[in-house]
Amino acid sequence: MEGGTWRRISTIFATLVLLIPGCFGSNEEIVVGNDWADGFSYIDDPAGFTGEDRIRPFNVSHPDPTVNASWGNSSWAVFGNLEGGNCCEHYLAATEWGWILNFGGEYPTWSEDRGHTWQEWMPPVVQDLNCRTPKLTVPGQEGLGEGSIVQTTTGDIIAMGWFPYPSSSGGDQFYAFFWDAEDEDWTWCFNRLTEPFYDRSWQMEIVGPIDGAAPYGSGDWASLVISNFWHQSSNRGGQMSTDGLNYYYFEFPDRDEQLDVMEVDLVAEDLEKAWDYTKPHKEMRGFPVPSGGAYFPNFFNDGGDAFLDTSLNWWRATTIEGNSLPSEYCAFDSSSYLHCVVNSGLIFEHMISNDGGETWRNQTYDLTGEASEIEEWEFHSNGNLDLFVLNVRYQSSEGPDIDIAWHVREYSENLKPDSMTFLGLGDLDATSGAGQDIRFDFASMTILPDGGSVIAYHDSSDPDPLFGLELFLPDTYASINS
Repeated sequence: MEGGTWRRISTIFATLVLLIPGCFGSNEEIVVGNDWADGFSYIDDPAGFTGEDRIRPFNVSHPDPTVNASWGNSSWAVFGNLEGGNCCEHYLAATEWGWILNFGGEYPTWSEDRGHTWQEWMPPVVQDLNCRTPKLTVPGQEGLGEGSIVQTTTGDIIAMGWFPYPSSSGGDQFYAFFWDAEDEDWTWCFNRLTEPFYDRSWQMEIVGPIDGAAPYGSGDWASLVISNFWHQSSNRGGQMSTDGLNYYYFEFPDRDEQLDVMEVDLVAEDLEKAWDYTKPHKEMRGFPVPSGGAYFPNFFNDGGDAFLDTSLNWWRATTIEGNSLPSEYCAFDSSSYLHCVVNSGLIFEHMISNDGGETWRNQTYDLTGEASEIEEWEFHSNGNLDLFVLNVRYQSSEGPDIDIAWHVREYSENLKPDSMTFLGLGDLDATSGAGQDIRFDFASMTILPDGGSVIAYHDSSDPDPLFGLELFLPDTYASINS
């Protein structure tokens, strides 16, 4: 037979095997004859992935956890810290041209072919000639590290790396990494004017054009980086750059400050596909605004919102009609919908607005009875595909931590989830923070242009956190992207 025929046969066989319903966790009932897989197929042949235990079956179930209805399994490709993570986390993102990005560990790491091969960029000895702070590095010898990474609306990639421990290149080092869309290449700069022992960074684009006062200057956008530790503990740790390389200290307003109020127009129209990839990690607690600047819901102690304009000035903020947003965790996608997610105890509420945050539609997710505590969570949406995914890691009532992902397809029509996928074995009790024996520090996820989710999780199959790449997707996504 021709090679293509054999590949088709192997794909069909793998599909049949992995769609056989199976049990997982507390989902004991098998639903016979459920048509959840109709109209789905593998976008990538699971047999084509190399690596030990690379392909794993993840259980797909009824989206209501109280129903305890398992529908079957779908194959996901699974990766670990060799693909850009570290002992405790992954920092995942994607680009509009289909790269998977990871900066959980020392350097920007990415795959251009849906996880089949991976590349890592180490800084060369000499940094970019435009860097303001002289520094040489010893490539690959900067020590253990971690970073942040995200695409901008202009197609550039902004990233920040932190190397905390003494090494042949120094200690407590802060490296900016930048991928220029025009040059299609990476470069780096050393930055030192930061708080000591900076901690994991969160990062986002400030939509431009930017015209800031000295020392920030002007640019198509600005990159804002905050420290996980310093920002949450003392409202410090801001760093700002308008070239993605040279960062300067940037102050946040006091949480009780009474600034002038700006009514911010959050109505968006005709957003480009790039907006499906610019969402920062939720712990940034802010989001880029299509008309320019960035919005920080519930920033002030009294619940008020903050806005950072294109001149890099701070304001108290409301919507055009004087409302505040319902959650710290919000983001736009290319559909022009504004998504917000509220977490209260064991209950999540997903909300969307297409009128600038004045009115909302909502959907509730309730883990009461299944979970004793929410550990970590994250969300992402793809407006081009009308897809929303909510990822939650919770401590089950029975003890171990469980990783799940709810998929909402065609959310613009109906916010009810279509399915709930269990990621991994769900047999490990991990905790975030230094000093823990088993660590999973934060949730992280993204969605590729083809609709495949990329989601971090952790189970007993590996001492370090893993991430899964979804392969079994609706056939309609291919036609949307064609």
